[in-house]
Amino acid sequence: MTMRKTLLASLAILALAAAPALAGAGGNGGGNGNGGGHGNGGGNSGGNGNSGGSHGNSASAPGHNKGTDTASDDSSSDDTGTDDTTTAATPNIHSKLGRLNSLTRSASAYAHSKSKNFAAVQAYTSQAAAAQNAQAAVDAATQAVADAQAAIDAATAAGQTPTQEQQDALTAANAALADAQAKAAATVAPTDADLDAALAAMANKPVDPDVTAAAKAMLADKIDAEAAATATTTP
Repeated sequence: MTMRKTLLASLAILALAAAPALAGAGGNGGGNGNGGGHGNGGGNSGGNGNSGGSHGNSASAPGHNKGTDTASDDSSSDDTGTDDTTTAATPNIHSKLGRLNSLTRSASAYAHSKSKNFAAVQAYTSQAAAAQNAQAAVDAATQAVADAQAAIDAATAAGQTPTQEQQDALTAANAALADAQAKAAATVAPTDADLDAALAAMANKPVDPDVTAAAKAMLADKIDAEAAATATTTP
């Protein structure tokens, strides 16, 4: 009798001890003991623990703000935007030129424009073209002198006396060179300061080095065209 009680007690203790562990794992735990002697005595001790796993949803957890997480997740996209600081600090050159954008007009339009605002620029291009032609005349006269002298030197090197024609050609070339140099000295090429003044008379926005450089680039072909058109009539 004592052994039976002891056995039953032991089984009960084991069942009770196992029940919490099985409950924590979400399972069923039980113990069933049956001992018999001369009599029939049964002991049934069981523990049934059921713990439903809590499949928690963080969105429903107390103190959780779904909107906050969404904003936090999207915050990284804020750094992908384009920094417009540099663009704002460096405006487009055409925006700075303003009215001076009309400098892109054709050479014919330059020659026939009646705009008072354009008069100073017209004067600048005409002066630049005249100076360009004057320098071209000096270069050509210098080459003529060199050619005439080379002819005389070649005759002398060959043991020949230079002809009167050769000597007259050299004299004429030197006279032409002196004349060309005098005209070039009287036809001074306009300076950047002259261009700035001409641009300022036409512009409706401030004239800075960037504007001056852009204007010079636009006027270069106009000056060449005018120089070519007046080269044969330049006295």
